[in-house]
Amino acid sequence: MAKGRNDMELRPNPRTGRYRLISANWKMNLNHLEAIQAVQKLSFLLRPADYSYVEISIHPPFTDLRPLQLLIDSDQMRFRLGAQNCHFEPSGAFTGEISAPMLAKLNVSHVIIGHSERRQYFCETDEIVRAKVEAVFRSQMTPIVCVGETLQEREQGSTEARLRSQVEAALSFLAPELAERCVVAYEPIWAIGTGVSAKPSDAQAGASIIRNVFDSFWGNEVARKVRIQYGGSVNPTNAAEFMELDDIDGLLVGTAALDPDSFARIIQA
Repeated sequence: MAKGRNDMELRPNPRTGRYRLISANWKMNLNHLEAIQAVQKLSFLLRPADYSYVEISIHPPFTDLRPLQLLIDSDQMRFRLGAQNCHFEPSGAFTGEISAPMLAKLNVSHVIIGHSERRQYFCETDEIVRAKVEAVFRSQMTPIVCVGETLQEREQGSTEARLRSQVEAALSFLAPELAERCVVAYEPIWAIGTGVSAKPSDAQAGASIIRNVFDSFWGNEVARKVRIQYGGSVNPTNAAEFMELDDIDGLLVGTAALDPDSFARIIQA
């Protein structure tokens, strides 16, 4: 049975048996002083009951991790501390990089891997994503593996092939007991930061494809346990629609997570 901070019982979704996870991806925003203020305000806005229905992970820039770790621990906040990326090697001559063991020492629990911005702007390949997933598991953390199709791929009718290839490349090497612990974030690239979110039917279709890949590799038992988030222009208005879908277990929120009021309303939806 999952527990949050202060041993508060986290309730699974009664329809699926899976625990919901809503994650804030702050990207390259908020310095450590702003981060402290944002988390304090978010904690003030949320009700005790909110933590019973959903896990909440906050993924700030690397420079904010230590201050937020101290804040969350000292104030016994019920947030998971997350990271936005890591290197696949545990140490070495990789100037500017951060390793998974370093994150684990800061009580980081979830690490976003393979976000479309990392793939596009930093040339991360499927092989690099796979290596990072392995590194995260070696350090006893949970990867949030991002997959999604471009607008061109969508228009060409290759969404299923693209999602399948990304999931297979990143995760097919995993043993079943690790595969079921993964979180996969379905982020259609055409909906990230554009203000145009996918329709609920699009999100459900993408999540269903991802779950079917797990079924084909590890069987129905693992497929039923893996958690799938939706990400892409999520806001307080549309959050509830996505959370009601059969194969969506949470949200990966970008811009709307920078404002504590907005993010609190998403969680409470």
